[in-house]
Amino acid sequence: MEQTTRKKKGFVEKLKTIGPAAIVTAAFIGPGTVTTSSLAGANFGYALIWAMVFSIFATIVLQEMSARLGIVSRMGLGEALREQFENPIAKYTSIILVISAIGIGCAAYETGNILGGALGLEAITGIPMNVWGPLMGIGAFLLLYTGSYKIVEKVLVGLVVLMSLTFITTAVIISPNWGAIIKGMFIPSIPKGSVFIVMALVGTTVVPYNLFLHASAVQERWKDASGLKESRSDILVSIILGGLISISIIITASAAFFGTGLAIKSAGDMAKQLEPLLGRWAKYFFAFGLFSAGLSSSITAPLAAAYATAGALGWKRDLKDKKFKTIWMIVLAVGIVFSGIGLKPISAIIFAQAANGILLPIVAIFLLYVMNNKQRLGQYVNRGITNVLGGIVVLVAIGLGLRSILKVLGIM
Repeated sequence: MEQTTRKKKGFVEKLKTIGPAAIVTAAFIGPGTVTTSSLAGANFGYALIWAMVFSIFATIVLQEMSARLGIVSRMGLGEALREQFENPIAKYTSIILVISAIGIGCAAYETGNILGGALGLEAITGIPMNVWGPLMGIGAFLLLYTGSYKIVEKVLVGLVVLMSLTFITTAVIISPNWGAIIKGMFIPSIPKGSVFIVMALVGTTVVPYNLFLHASAVQERWKDASGLKESRSDILVSIILGGLISISIIITASAAFFGTGLAIKSAGDMAKQLEPLLGRWAKYFFAFGLFSAGLSSSITAPLAAAYATAGALGWKRDLKDKKFKTIWMIVLAVGIVFSGIGLKPISAIIFAQAANGILLPIVAIFLLYVMNNKQRLGQYVNRGITNVLGGIVVLVAIGLGLRSILKVLGIM
């Protein structure tokens, strides 16, 4: 009895640590992830679940390093990048790279976040996306304008929990083939025509701007290295929970559509067509999850852009600071305006794809380099096994970056 009580207390204590990493989860579980996971399950069954398992592993490795950098050095990744180089050319080149790839990239992707959720909700409810889009954008604005990190964190944690309950419950109700699921988790395969979906699953989960976001967010929660243990618990619980959400969507789409010949082009299509299987409440259930995904990611993209840009320029990283507010307002305004008129800023998105394609491996390599700097981190530098794991992730990041660049150039 006492042992059971201790276990319950231990679990509750772990739940209390959830915070900064949940913001990372809220950032990568956006409409794009929901749609990509839906397409993966509908077109390839359970075969690509392993790609999501790898993505979660890679995210945990990189985010742990990012969090450790923030907690121990009390610096954001943008600041660390700026101060790492003494050569003016290298320093200002890195600053320009961060501002362009993260700042402009987040503005472009903010439009995608809002439009993705709005398009899906339009398909489900019949209410036009140019109504849903601004509504999500305004909700994000009001939350960020409070200037309270704690309020933002609590709302995002709540949205992650609600998404988890929605998508995981849907996956269980649909009665999937658990044997095939386990096989898909641990036996990698790349069915014909699935290579882009595999890359997309990794690319929507291992997100460059989350490394900037996390390094700054952890400093709001923990003030010194004594918080590292709690931070790691936060990362494991939150990121794995995010992975379970994505895997649940793959499972649901696979059980409902794989092999049926039904075409799924978006998360909205998936929600509507689940109704015959799960009853009339199915599409509303899925709509709620999709709305939560759109709202959560529409909050985190402007926040990440503000943290990264302010850090790179040496500005104050505070939600109440005027310069900090200006950055996230600009990013959010871009998303609201373009979602309101129903247009995507194609040239900006193409630029963002190219810039982030370059940035992801560069940031991953730089992060690995910084985490071996004893002058900055002392006893908290990377251990051998962490460097090996980080090296594997860097190689994958390079592959993803090359794929992104080649796609933009029209070669792939």
